[in-house]
Amino acid sequence: MKLFGRRERPPAEAVARLERDERVVAWASTEAGAVLATPLGLWLPGYPERLPWHLIDKAVWKDGILTVVPAVDTGDGVLEEQTPRAARLTVPRDLPNTVRVRVQKAIAFTRHHPLPVEGPRRGVRVVGRRVPGQDGVSWQLVFDRGVDRDDPAVRAAAAAYVEQARAELGV
Repeated sequence: MKLFGRRERPPAEAVARLERDERVVAWASTEAGAVLATPLGLWLPGYPERLPWHLIDKAVWKDGILTVVPAVDTGDGVLEEQTPRAARLTVPRDLPNTVRVRVQKAIAFTRHHPLPVEGPRRGVRVVGRRVPGQDGVSWQLVFDRGVDRDDPAVRAAAAAYVEQARAELGV
């Protein structure tokens, strides 16, 4: 009697996308292929690039669908959320939990603050993230839609919130 059954492996064509030393820590099946989680990020079928953990702004697992909201750094640590990417997992395995843990683990600090803007109340989310392969915390800003990021008062307030967060974390 075997104590451990044969471990199922992700499809070779999905693994072929990985960098030379990149390894799979969790995976799930979809109709379109496999979703792979590695120490560096998440590979979704139909997309040519890996989503690094520190650039996944949100992740939701609901009704068999894994949805992630990637972000891009537009410069000066300002993140802009991109179109959500979703995959219906036909065999989820432990991927949803791995994604949740990896995204949460990347976040060292997050807090939303109001900004001095005219009109409807808007703000900025200050996020301190751990980036694989880098020491310390990388600070990022996610502005609410409609905020003028170039407004000097907005930039000054956001910078003050980052300094406040650094002091709070002691970094």
